[in-house]
Amino acid sequence: FKSFKVFFIAGRMALSRANRVLHQIHPPEIDNSDFAYFHEIKVEVLEKAIGVITLNRPKVLNALSPTLVSELRTALFVLDQHKDIAAIIVTGSKKAFAAGADISQMAVQSLHEVRSPNHFVDALASVCDNISKPVIAAVAGYAFGGGCELAMMCDIAIAADNAKFSQPEIKLGTIPGAGGTQRLVRSIGKSKAMEMVLTGNIMNAQEACTAGLVSRVVPVDELMDEAIRVAKIIAGYSKPIVGLAKESVNVAFETTLAEGNRFEKVAFHTSFAMADRKEGMKAFTEKRKPNFKDR
Repeated sequence: FKSFKVFFIAGRMALSRANRVLHQIHPPEIDNSDFAYFHEIKVEVLEKAIGVITLNRPKVLNALSPTLVSELRTALFVLDQHKDIAAIIVTGSKKAFAAGADISQMAVQSLHEVRSPNHFVDALASVCDNISKPVIAAVAGYAFGGGCELAMMCDIAIAADNAKFSQPEIKLGTIPGAGGTQRLVRSIGKSKAMEMVLTGNIMNAQEACTAGLVSRVVPVDELMDEAIRVAKIIAGYSKPIVGLAKESVNVAFETTLAEGNRFEKVAFHTSFAMADRKEGMKAFTEKRKPNFKDR
């Protein structure tokens, strides 16, 4: 019950402050001081277009608490709603992206508490579901349990060479609860997913890249530079077109190939009603860089 109370209180405080930020959506840029109220994450905006969320519980390797999950949801929502933000990066420290859920808080919880629809693990499971902007996970160190699940929720995952991925819940007498059994299968296939879930074994960064869990591996000291580089590329394109592309790819995880193709066709046709599509093709024929206006 205590963890639920913390989650609700933190959520109400964060959302009330977020609302003040949202009332300022139309000014030309976000002031980083708008995010000073967070306690377990840090948020900053780079070059007016890239939001960076850093999980910030270093003493417990960024273990995911009700407060952290609530703040993460709020930060993602605020950044996603701002018209100037083109991409969002979620990261941790060099030692840990997130070492799983905070077991010290979960150990005393009952079946009734865990089954509550407002439990923070349920909130974590859907934390990226309604975010329209691309979300990039920059993963260094431990990405265990909920940390591995959070990385899989993001649209692109980039790993440092010291990254380690695991779903070790089996060792605690439980199973993944924030989508691990489902997203792993879609990311790396049944056999590898089953091995990770049933053994709790650790997958290193290179293995994760080979399996398809992450898109690339870079030296740990270059991780954020690489994530920002990818975010800048995305930020150079039309935001509504990027949104169509993201949604079309995500549909592949939710439906059949035939339905996915039908969705893609509608999205493709939709792009022809946009000024940015016209500008992009005109710029190509004129051999110049397009000037997208996000419309």
